[in-house]
Amino acid sequence: MPKQKNIQTVALQLDNQVPYKKNLDKLLEYIEQYSTHKLIVAPEVCLTDYDYDNIDKAVEFSKEALEILMRRVSEQIVVLTVLSKDENGYTNDAVVIHQHRIVHRQSKYKLFLLGEEDKHLRAGSSGDVKLFEVDGIKYGLLICFEVRFKELWKQLEGADVILMPSQWGMPRKRHLEILPQALAVMNQCYVVVANSAKETMASSSAIYSPNGGVVMDDMLEAIEGEIDFSLIKKMRRYIVMR
Repeated sequence: MPKQKNIQTVALQLDNQVPYKKNLDKLLEYIEQYSTHKLIVAPEVCLTDYDYDNIDKAVEFSKEALEILMRRVSEQIVVLTVLSKDENGYTNDAVVIHQHRIVHRQSKYKLFLLGEEDKHLRAGSSGDVKLFEVDGIKYGLLICFEVRFKELWKQLEGADVILMPSQWGMPRKRHLEILPQALAVMNQCYVVVANSAKETMASSSAIYSPNGGVVMDDMLEAIEGEIDFSLIKKMRRYIVMR
């Protein structure tokens, strides 16, 4: 890994508000507040929630919101998921915005059957769960439930940072705290979890490091931490995984 400057990071922990514009305004406020932080990860469907009863309205608002976000986001990297639609149906798409454009996009591949996502959304492709680079740093991305699948961990081997926008329920809170930490240790990388703070959700947004460290605070809307590339390099030299 080439020498990299450490990345100041924020994992957001937000409730969903009505109307949708309140959610966009809140996200824009945090982008402005943390303008010196390079990486901001927002919870899954943070703009509209899973508003299946008004899904076309949610899709249209998400399109408009992405245009606004792309105009706003320059040097920062902002990550969120949005409801989308194409000729084959509706999807939950993760988008990574940087330098006024979407530099990575992937549809949720593992839909959460307990939440009946499969009744409303089309699954993405497993091939979309892959490494991508921004400014020479290797990223991977898992959307919520996808962290349970070990074959996807394998697909993201070599990532320096794994991004994880989520809407994870309170009954499985401990799972959300165990799985990303294990992923960070196993793949010797950072994992940034941004989970919903809705009343029924687990919160537990966190920044996990490759040595098992964690920054987490359920009382905050913004969890601040740092991606330390020297720690990644140290762990990979210390414990060689081959």
